[in-house]
Amino acid sequence: MEYLAFSFFFMLSHTLSYTFSGVIALGISRDIYKNKQRLCDFLRDMADKNENKHVSRSFLPAQIVRGLLLSVILFPLLPAISDFPFYTKSLFFTGLMFVYTHLAAASPFIDNIEGWVYFKKAYIKKTAIVKFQTEMLIYAVLFGLMMGIVMEWIL
Repeated sequence: MEYLAFSFFFMLSHTLSYTFSGVIALGISRDIYKNKQRLCDFLRDMADKNENKHVSRSFLPAQIVRGLLLSVILFPLLPAISDFPFYTKSLFFTGLMFVYTHLAAASPFIDNIEGWVYFKKAYIKKTAIVKFQTEMLIYAVLFGLMMGIVMEWIL
């Protein structure tokens, strides 16, 4: 039962923090996500009704599946994580999400290590890198705090 509760709160924390950071990012990153002259023209154009509809329809199920997959892989570590003090739990989950799912991810993107190796120079734009890093930092810190609270006081 503890593992089911962990997965549920992990999915919830992931989805809420990812959505919150995405809303903030969209507010400061319209030049990345909207219109024909956007910085990342390989991403769906949120100004296009059909592409925006696809993202809106797919976003929540995708985040739930991501949260579930990310939580299940941590099951063997739960006893050790549970023994950490609150701040260590929070730092662990913050670092896990920022480093493993973003900065050191195996899939290249313009603001991670693999992207800096494989993307053409035309896509490596400082403005976009700063905006994506800001979004991911907000996400990782919020997620880490939420999971620290969940692990400390709920599970």
